[in-house]
Amino acid sequence: MSVLFDAHRSLVEIALVWGIGVSLAIYATRHLSCAHLNPAVTLAMVTSKRMSLKKVPTYLTGQLFGAFFAGLVLYILFEPSIYAFEAAHNIIRGAADSVQTAKMFGEYYLQPGSSAVVSMPLAMGAEAFGTFLLVLMIFSLTEGCNLGRPDNNLAPIFIGLTVTSIICLIAPLTQAGLNPARDFGPRLVAWIFGWGAAAFPDQSGGFFFVYILAPLIGGQAAVLLFTRVLEPLMNRPDVQCCCSNDDN
Repeated sequence: MSVLFDAHRSLVEIALVWGIGVSLAIYATRHLSCAHLNPAVTLAMVTSKRMSLKKVPTYLTGQLFGAFFAGLVLYILFEPSIYAFEAAHNIIRGAADSVQTAKMFGEYYLQPGSSAVVSMPLAMGAEAFGTFLLVLMIFSLTEGCNLGRPDNNLAPIFIGLTVTSIICLIAPLTQAGLNPARDFGPRLVAWIFGWGAAAFPDQSGGFFFVYILAPLIGGQAAVLLFTRVLEPLMNRPDVQCCCSNDDN
């Protein structure tokens, strides 16, 4: 909507749409699959021993195919509008400047006309940090040892607001992928339907390192912090008593 129709002009608007979408998706799927929408979250749950390793192939396959079909639906719905936009702006699909439309599908840390100066290492750091914050908040908002967490029925809203906040922070640098499946599935659709090499952010592996590897690393860093530092602190009797007294 933002690219084709200039419908959402501010970063906050776009971030809120994503946050609301994540919250609704969690409400719709958490009873069936604990709302594992993100491979970085799934692997974090395995590392923290909150999920069995044998479930990983099923979850990753579902996440990837879900993202791919979402990108496919997006393309089918807006194909005429995409062609019209390309014609109006003299964009040749597959050429370097077709990133202007390819970014509807996958994320880019190098964007034509952007004022942000972003190297691949910086982009990796931004994506890792954003995913680190997301996974850390998911653990903090859902684990029973955290007495300060919201009610379980409200947790999806706070997770969605976390996504909104993170997008507002790092989207100017990388478009805030935060989710390897969400990035790769729609990007694959763009590659299939003519964007070719333009479907990928650069020719030096940036797609893999920035939007797949970095979020996975960020998620694992969050697991280490939560399970090795925060969770033991939350489980200490003196901390729990203190929290109980504050509530009273």
